[in-house]
Amino acid sequence: MALDYNDPAVAEELAGVQTMTFEEIEEELLQSGLRASASMPDMELRLMLVEVRMRMSGKLKAEKKKKPTSFSSKFQEALYTKPAFEELYNKYSDKGDHNSMNVIAEFANNPDIAEKRYGKDYRGVIREAKEALTAPPPVKSPTLEFSGFPANMGEAGCKMTLEAVGTIVDFECSESEELPILTGKVTFEDIETAKKAVEQYNGMDMGMGTELELASV
Repeated sequence: MALDYNDPAVAEELAGVQTMTFEEIEEELLQSGLRASASMPDMELRLMLVEVRMRMSGKLKAEKKKKPTSFSSKFQEALYTKPAFEELYNKYSDKGDHNSMNVIAEFANNPDIAEKRYGKDYRGVIREAKEALTAPPPVKSPTLEFSGFPANMGEAGCKMTLEAVGTIVDFECSESEELPILTGKVTFEDIETAKKAVEQYNGMDMGMGTELELASV
């Protein structure tokens, strides 16, 4: 979680949730589109609520989040893997528009149900959520971080695959310690080639329950 434990605001929020029961935490998380698992450690559950509260109130400091190896909901996954979706959610968070935030979260988790419940009154918000979930990540430089190529491809196979898009000027690759996939960084000769790589490979299903992810550095 993207929390600075030296931040007094974090300590204050954590103190506020320490006295809450599991049921109370579960209910508040559900209102934000997150489903708590009964198997989650108690402190992890409380920290999740702290992060949600601080994000919704705009108190969470902007910093690069460490991506979890698994997600508690499609909404949480979208926040970590869809930059346009995170930007949209934060836009309404900055406005303090909790109703729209809840609509966006529910749409990410259950689009059909959200359409039925909010399609009339929040048509514009749902349209924005749809666009954000399908928008390709922005490419701001020739360098991309990647994750998700099968480990059995090896470094040479991974580089050869990316070279099919265009000339590579720098490449580094290693096997993940948590999953049988390759992660690394590649620099193409120009931004246009990097954009082509994102368009071609980002989100591609590799058949192992994972998708390729390419993001601009």
